[in-house]
Amino acid sequence: MSSNGSGEVRRALVTGITGQDGSYLAELLLAKGYHVHGIVRRASLFNTERIDHLYRDPHESGARLFGHYGDLTDASSLARLIEEIKPDEIYNLGAQSHVRVGFDVPEYTNDVVAMGTLRLLDAVRDHTLRTGRQVRFYQAGSSEMFGAAPPPQDETTPFHPRSPYAVAKVAAHWHGINHRESYGMFVCNGILFNHESPRRGETFVTRKITRALGRIREGLQDKLYLGNLDARRDWGFAGDYVEAMWRMLQQDEPGDYVVATGESYSVRDFLETAFALAGLDWKKHVEFDPRYLRPAEVDHLEGDAGRARKVLGWEPATDFPTLVGMMVAHDHDLARRERSLVDAGHDIHHSGQD
Repeated sequence: MSSNGSGEVRRALVTGITGQDGSYLAELLLAKGYHVHGIVRRASLFNTERIDHLYRDPHESGARLFGHYGDLTDASSLARLIEEIKPDEIYNLGAQSHVRVGFDVPEYTNDVVAMGTLRLLDAVRDHTLRTGRQVRFYQAGSSEMFGAAPPPQDETTPFHPRSPYAVAKVAAHWHGINHRESYGMFVCNGILFNHESPRRGETFVTRKITRALGRIREGLQDKLYLGNLDARRDWGFAGDYVEAMWRMLQQDEPGDYVVATGESYSVRDFLETAFALAGLDWKKHVEFDPRYLRPAEVDHLEGDAGRARKVLGWEPATDFPTLVGMMVAHDHDLARRERSLVDAGHDIHHSGQD
């Protein structure tokens, strides 16, 4: 079991635990012996499928994963949970993280991403002042904060955000630094470049591609509609990147780190790689739809993770072709199951174009 300075099992609080990164991080922390507490937003539908395989009834002995209702827009729930859980580490992964959607709901995006971070930081500060406990805080930054800044981007690159989401992430980043410098809090900003997996949300372009490819292979759909195919991104595997998050909070001093592979590929490259694995020509199935263009585009993101390599000893373990391959295989399996349901007479509705 992993223990804190007082000999107790270390406790981590994770916002966004039901998301892609939250689920991989929960796996990592549980494997290291932590008690993991996650904030779950109330919804009328179950939204915990990414962590269901980790869950055990809290009434059972040995349960180490615990869910709590709360929200980054509700300061009182955050303060109450910190007082109740008394975490040693907090990983703030919660966000309205879809960049294109952020243009449609900019106020909400700012409230969750920027103000939500400030609410959580202030709750930690108040807890520390009252108890004297040090809580280590990880803030999930994003390569989108660099926006129009030319690549390669590292920790010294000036931010030039090009979306409401990116602007809000920049604000959250500086809130973290301000609390670190003003109040002596242990706050780390991880500036993560694009990271994908079979658990990626289906409205994000990589998963949208592999999901559609699986369904095309099984005859469940024929066309995939996309926007800008020339945008270049530094794509890594989310399962690798959560290791970097954890390593940041194990250092003697807090700091900020870019986490990236150092290689970039275009959306077109992703399409070609994915469809080639299926022996298909993507040009026969992909059509352009201007709905998916951003009002302000980010052309090229490519990270320099030299500091993370040197200080954290972190290296990405999964290369681009392997990442695409695991996503294609996973989503083909999903499509085969859908095909079986359709063949059995079930009606499967899947637009795949959000």
